Amino acid sequence: MNTKPLTLEEVFEAADIFFPIYEYIKHRLPADTKVEDVLKVAENVCTLAHKLRAEKEAEELPFGFNKKPNDGQETD
Repeated sequence: MNTKPLTLEEVFEAADIFFPIYEYIKHRLPADTKVEDVLKVAENVCTLAHKLRAEKEAEELPFGFNKKPNDGQETD
């Protein structure tokens, strides 16, 4: 793991990703929800989103006779 201090640009980039997610989740919860609870819910929602993405990608993969030919290259 890189232990160099983060640059402001790296922090800005991460914040641009994090805060819209945080604010969206916070908006969907009761007004008196604590920050810790918002973060827990956001983590669970993002885990579910990753699962749904994987399922969607798996559905889009070819199967059976729809698979593309291997072009004669075998993998071990």
